Amino acid sequence: MAQNLIPSKILYPQTKTVDTIETFFDIEVKDPYRWLENDRSEETEEWVKAQNNITSNYLSTIPYREDLKVRLSEIWNYEKLGAPFKEGDYTYFTKNNGLQNQNVIYRKKDNQRPEIFLDPNMFSKDGTISLYGLHFSKNGKKAAYSISESGSDWRKVIVIDAETKEPISDTLKNIKFSGISWFKNDGFYYSSYDKPHGSELSEENNNHKVFYHKIGTSQKDDVLIYGGKSNEKHLYTRAYVTRDDNYLVILPAESSSGNKLLIKDLSIPNSDFVTILDDLESDTYLLENIGSKLFFTTNLNAPNKKVVSVDASNPKPENWIDVIPETTNVLSASISGNFILAHYMIDAISKVKQYNFEGLLIREIKLPGIGSASGFGGKKQESIDYFSFTNYNTPTSIYKLDTVTGDVSLYWEPEISFNSEDYISNQVFFTSKDGTRIPMIITHKKGIKPSGKNPTILYGYGGFNISQTPNFRIPNAVWMEQGGIYAVANIRGGGEYGKKWHDAGTKMQKQNVFDDFIAAAEFLIDNKYTSSNYLALSGGSNGGLLVGAVMTQRPDLAKVALPAVGVLDMLRYHKFTIGAAWAYDYGTSDDSIEMFEYLKAYSPVHNVKESVSYPATLITTADHDDRVVPAHSFKFAAELQSKQTGNNPTLIRIETNAGHGAGTPLSKTIELHADILGFTFYNMGFKTLTEK
Repeated sequence: MAQNLIPSKILYPQTKTVDTIETFFDIEVKDPYRWLENDRSEETEEWVKAQNNITSNYLSTIPYREDLKVRLSEIWNYEKLGAPFKEGDYTYFTKNNGLQNQNVIYRKKDNQRPEIFLDPNMFSKDGTISLYGLHFSKNGKKAAYSISESGSDWRKVIVIDAETKEPISDTLKNIKFSGISWFKNDGFYYSSYDKPHGSELSEENNNHKVFYHKIGTSQKDDVLIYGGKSNEKHLYTRAYVTRDDNYLVILPAESSSGNKLLIKDLSIPNSDFVTILDDLESDTYLLENIGSKLFFTTNLNAPNKKVVSVDASNPKPENWIDVIPETTNVLSASISGNFILAHYMIDAISKVKQYNFEGLLIREIKLPGIGSASGFGGKKQESIDYFSFTNYNTPTSIYKLDTVTGDVSLYWEPEISFNSEDYISNQVFFTSKDGTRIPMIITHKKGIKPSGKNPTILYGYGGFNISQTPNFRIPNAVWMEQGGIYAVANIRGGGEYGKKWHDAGTKMQKQNVFDDFIAAAEFLIDNKYTSSNYLALSGGSNGGLLVGAVMTQRPDLAKVALPAVGVLDMLRYHKFTIGAAWAYDYGTSDDSIEMFEYLKAYSPVHNVKESVSYPATLITTADHDDRVVPAHSFKFAAELQSKQTGNNPTLIRIETNAGHGAGTPLSKTIELHADILGFTFYNMGFKTLTEK
C-alpha cells in the first residue's frame, strides 16, 4: 500500500444545544442534545439529513471506495444454501443465488424439482421487508412466518396453508421479541407488549405477555396465557411447547440473564402452571421430555452449565439428577434425534460430544477443523442431522451427521472468489490490567511480517454472555485481501468461560471489559502486528459501547474508531424500548449513587473532553433501530463534533429504513461495508489499495 494522505478538517452541521439538566441523587447532569432523542421531530429529521450529506460527501472522495464495493460484491456473489429440514411431506431449505437481498425458501417432495415456497425479495421493491422466522405446525400442513418492516423489532405474523401457500388466518400485528410455538395443529403461542402510545421506535417496553392464537380466529380474541399483572414487569417472556405437545414452558425474565421457569401440563384440561424456579438466579430451560421425565439445561449451581433430569410430578431443583455434569468448559446442549449433543467451548473453539438420555457418552463428533460448529437439532424420528462449520478464514459449509453411526460427511460447500488457503489464524493469550489471561484470535494473509505498520482491525463485544467464536465474514475477507490483520479478543463480559466470565464484565466490574480491550490493542502493538497509527477499534451494539468507552479513555490508542449501533448514553439507556432489560449487565443510574457515578465515569456521551484529538471516527446507526435507539449515536456524534481537536474526522452514517442490523438488504450491507473499509484505510493514510 502507498501512504501519504492527510485528511483535511471538516465543517460539520451546526447542532443546537439546549439547557436540559437531569438530576441524579442531587447531582445535576447537563444533556445539551436531549432533543435528538425525539425520533419523530422534524428537527431531528433535518439533522439526520445534514449529517448524512456531510458523511456522503466525505466518503465520496475516497478514491478506492467503489473498488471496495465491487470487490465485496464479487465475493458475496456466490450461491448460499441453508441446511435442509423436513416438515410434513416436504424438505425445505434456504438458498441465495448470490446477491439477492434476502434468502429464498425452497422446498421439494421426494425426488421432485425444488420449488419456491417463500421469496422475501418479493415482499417489497427495495428489500426493506424481511423474513424473521418460519414455523410449521406439527403435521407440517400450516405455517406461520414473521416479517419485519425497515428492520424494526416489531413484527407481523402471517399464517398460511403450507400446501397452497394461501393465507388462512388474520395477519397478527404488533408482536415483538417472540417465537412462535405451535400446539398440535390448531394454533400457536406467541409473546408481545402492549402497543406504545408514543413512538414505536423509542418508547419503553414493559410487561411482555404470552398469548395463544387459534387458527381461524381474530387476534383480538387471542387468549392471554401469562403476564398482564401490574406487579409483573417482565421484559422478556419466552413460551414454547415440547415436541410431544404435552407441556407448555414459560420463561419470564426481567433482564438479559436469569429467568423464572414454569410448566403447564397440556394433556390435562385446565391444569395450572407449576412454578419450578421463582427467582432470576439462573439461566434454565427445558431441553426435552420423555413422558413425564424432564431434562433441563441449567447454570444453577453450575456456572458452566449442565444437563439435569427430574420427574414432572415433583420438579423442584432439590430433586434434580445430573445427566451431563458440569465441566471446566461451557456447555450448550441440543437434541438431535434420540440423543443429546453437548457443544463445548474450549477457548472459544467448538468441541461436540454425543450422549444418550442416561448420560452415557456415545462418542465425540469429528469436526472438520478448528472453528465454530452450530445448527444441530434433528427431529426426534430422524437419525440424520445437519450442522454448519466455519472459522475466520473459511466460509460456512454444511455437514451431515448420522447420529447412529457418528459418520460426518460434507453436504455442501460454497464456491467463492476467496482462497482460504492463503490465510492463517493463530490464537494467542495476553494479560489484562488485573492479571487475567485473555484469548485472542488473529487472522491474516500468510507471509505477513510483524512490521508495526500492518493495518489492523481489533474487534470486541464483551457483554451479555455472548461468545465471540470464529466465523467467516466477507468484509473481513476483503480487509485481509488488502493486507489487513483481523483480530478478535474474547474479553470478559462474554460467555466464553461461563457465568463467572460474564459476571466479571458486568455492573461495577464493567471497566474490566474496557481494560481487556485496551490490553488486546497493546499486545498487538507491543508484538509489532501493528501500531496506533494503523489500528482500528470495531464493535457493534454493546461492542459499540466498548469502542466508545475505550476511545474516550484512551484517545491515543488507535487511529480509527468504528462504533456501530452503540449503547452510548449510559445514564438513560434504560429509558428506551427494551433497554431496561440490560440492567443485569450495566446496572442503571437509578440504582444508587455509586452505580450512577460508575456509569457516568465511562459513559461515552458524558466523557468526550474539550481539546482532545480523538481517533478518526465513523459512527454507524439506522433510523429504525428500535433496540439500541439511534439517539445514542446522534448524541455521541454531536459531542465529538463539538469538541474534537485536529483534523481527524468525526462522522455519523445513518442508514434509512433499516434497524439494528439483521434483515438489512444485502445491497445496503455492501454499501455500508465499502464505506467502513474505505474510511478505515483512508484515515490510516493509504492512498491506493494493493493489487488483488
